[in-house]
Amino acid sequence: MYEKLKNIIKKSDNIVFFGGAGVSTESNIPDFRSAKGIYVHSPEYLLSRSYFDSNTEEFYRFYKENLIFKDAKPNDAHYALAKLEKLGKLKAVITQNIDGLHQKAGSEKVYELHGSIIRNHCMNCREYHDLEYIMGYHEAVPRCRKCGGVVKPDVTLYEEMLDMDVFNGAIECISKADVLIVGGTSLVVYPAASLVDYYKGEKLVLINKGATSYDSKASMVIDARIGEVLKEVTREL
Repeated sequence: MYEKLKNIIKKSDNIVFFGGAGVSTESNIPDFRSAKGIYVHSPEYLLSRSYFDSNTEEFYRFYKENLIFKDAKPNDAHYALAKLEKLGKLKAVITQNIDGLHQKAGSEKVYELHGSIIRNHCMNCREYHDLEYIMGYHEAVPRCRKCGGVVKPDVTLYEEMLDMDVFNGAIECISKADVLIVGGTSLVVYPAASLVDYYKGEKLVLINKGATSYDSKASMVIDARIGEVLKEVTREL
């Protein structure tokens, strides 16, 4: 199976990768739904826009404890994808993750469907603040260095719309792809999962620990760790 995928990659220079939480868990970043600590509300509600607006201090407490992993490093999957991009084979990475590890590994064309913890902006004046500013701020709710307004992470919260420029860019890349590799996602989070429907080619490769709802539509399904697979199939390229 690995040899077959290796041949597909060798023959294509128009590959798109679409990944989910499984790509980051190999960097020891757990799914936020397995949040540590005792909380009255569900993780989804704690990461909603309405909770951010009404309980900003508690939002930030949960957010910092369960979504920020400053010491996380890119893993084999991230580095393999960056390698494919440098070789001119991979045209884009589309990710549901918000950790910025694809860029840290060297990928340049990355569509972050749900935003990024790296970027933060003042809700009043739009002044940019980096992650270090957020984590080092002396009070529970980070305030803008310029105007004193509340700073919000550039992360798409529940109840918020996706950035349509990013989403449409992802659609365009997928619709033009020769090969679509989907990894580390069970394809249950919408509207992100619907992106697969825009793929028009015949080489849909699914790499995931466990079944997905798209397995029957794929030309290849590999039930394995995404990092292990991508490291192996890109080893001799």
